This record gives sequence, C-alpha cells and structure tokens, in this order.
Amino acid sequence: MAIHQEDVEKKNAVLLAVEHKHPRTYKLLREKYSSYQSIFQNDLYSKLIDDFFTGMKESTPFLIAAKMGVLEIVQGIMRHHPMAIHQKDVDNKNALLLAAEHKHQKTYKLLLNKYSSRHRVVEKVDNNGNTALHLAATLGKKQQWGISSAAIQMQWEIKWYNFIKSSVPTNLLPVRNNEGKTSMEVFEETHEGIIKDGVKWLNSTSESCSVVAALIASVAYASAATVPGGYKGDSGIPILKGDPSFDTFIIASLVALCFSLTSLTMFLSILTTNYTIHDFLHKLPTKLLLGLTTLFISIGAMLVSFCAGHFFNIGDRNRNTGLSVFAIICLPVSAYVLTQFHLLISLVKAPF
Repeated sequence: MAIHQEDVEKKNAVLLAVEHKHPRTYKLLREKYSSYQSIFQNDLYSKLIDDFFTGMKESTPFLIAAKMGVLEIVQGIMRHHPMAIHQKDVDNKNALLLAAEHKHQKTYKLLLNKYSSRHRVVEKVDNNGNTALHLAATLGKKQQWGISSAAIQMQWEIKWYNFIKSSVPTNLLPVRNNEGKTSMEVFEETHEGIIKDGVKWLNSTSESCSVVAALIASVAYASAATVPGGYKGDSGIPILKGDPSFDTFIIASLVALCFSLTSLTMFLSILTTNYTIHDFLHKLPTKLLLGLTTLFISIGAMLVSFCAGHFFNIGDRNRNTGLSVFAIICLPVSAYVLTQFHLLISLVKAPF
C-alpha cells in the first residue's frame, strides 16, 4: 500500500505531513489509515510530534481546560483534535501533567485512558524535571477537595498521590527532578505544614470529644446503676420489670455506657499516637471515624434513656404531651449531631 512507502530517510507520508506542518493532509491520512496503528506509534513519529508542539508556548484552550478540570471541553477537543495531548505550556507541561498537578481526577482518568498506550505522553517531564508523580506530590496553593479539616485534607492528598503512583510506569518512581528530589521527598517537604495543622486539629477534636464521651459515660453509668421504682422486697427483682418503658430505659442506658466508653478509648488512642505521614491514610481516620460514630450513638442512646426514664413520672393522660416535650428537648442535640455529620461523610467518602 502507498501509505507504507518511505523515502531515503525512512519517512512515510504521515511523517512528512507532520514534519512539514500540513494539518489537512495529516488529518486525511489519519482518518484513512487509522487502523494502521503502527504508523502512528513509532519513535520517529513521536519525535516529530514533540518537535511540532515545542514552539507552542502559550496556553491553549485544551491546556487551560485540563488545568481547570473542565471535562466537557477536554472531551470535545480530544474528539476533534486527538493530537492536542502533545501541546505544552511555558513550563513544558502537557495536559496530563497539568491534570495531575491540579488534582482533577476525572480529567486525569480521561486523558490516561485515552493515551495510556503512549508511554511517552505519561513519562513527560516539565522544565524542572518533574514527572506527573512529582507534580501530584506538590501541595497546591488552592485547595481542590473542598475540605476544611487539615487532617482529612492530608488523607485525600495521600490518596491522590497513591492514585497517580499506581497509574504511571514503575520506572518513574525513583526518578529525581532537577533539584535531585524524588516524588516522595517532594511530598514530605511540601506537606510539612499541613501535617502540623492536621496533628493540631486531631488533638483539639479528640480532646473536646473525649470530654463529651466521658460525661456521657458517667451519666450512663449512673443511669444503668439506678433502677426506677426499686426492687421487690429482698428478691432483687425490679418492680417495673416487663414494662416497655423500663426495658427501653435499661437497654438504652447500657448502650450509651458501652458506646461512650468505646468512643473515649478511640479519642484517647488518637491523643497518645505518634503521627507519621502514612498514619493519615487509614489509621488515624479510622480511629476518628469510630470515635465519632460511637459518640453519636451514645448521645442518641442517652436521650432515649432519659425519655424512657421520665415516662414513669408522666401519667397515661399526659403521654402525648410528654412526647412533644421530649422531641423539643432532643432538637438541640440533634442539631449538633447534624452539624458534625459532614465529618463522617468526609471520612467515608473518597474521590477516587
């Protein structure tokens, strides 16, 4: 076939169209011979493509969209101009590097799936010798995850770094940039401040929650040790045994006691932990998640115990009124739980 004809320099029609910058000819050949992937994937072709885009130093719409994470624009440009992946900005960063640097997960996945077979695209470095992994390890000035807590932000930063690490060739892992730093060294250096903030936030949160858990535990213990109505003579059998309100009171008091002690243990464990970077990924978030979950359960159980205990003092005629009063009393505590519920969502939810 004519497409396989080469000149004395081993260049076929596709290579010549790229070299001499004839986009219409190149587009025609690519559409006509798209099934011949070997023509578009040899080293000489890749070098010519790189040379073609070397002079393109201004940010293009494709690069801006990748940097800002505008997925629709990236998809549209890729569909009509698949060679846009070779565009580079003034720092010699292509769209894949920009998506990794600015932590746009969907954009990065799209580019990676589209160009994963072209290792030259994934293995590109910028003017400072930074790979995609170096850029992913850098803590940006603008927070991408929309999280206020430094500790949870740190967890997501580690997840992003590990995600990029799993997506690049293994030969990029030990690569050092122009400053002689590996990606992990860059990560540790740029995240030093947020680690300190995360430790401070964890200690502050754990101290506050441990005080609440201790108070609930003391109240729950007193409730569990107190039997409403007393006992039948010397038999030790509660007088109100079998009453639904009594059974609810006893069970709720026991649940509040057990879960508050569990919560207190989790928060004390966080306070006595010597933190490392990797602890922010699973160990510390898991303890915090368990501590908050058990604390909220103990608060709910304490309220149920409180309401059930007071049902004995309310006559049958006033029970409907009592229910309304108990519901109003529970509102402030419920509001507090709802305001803190976003912490649980942040701990459980992951972006990738």
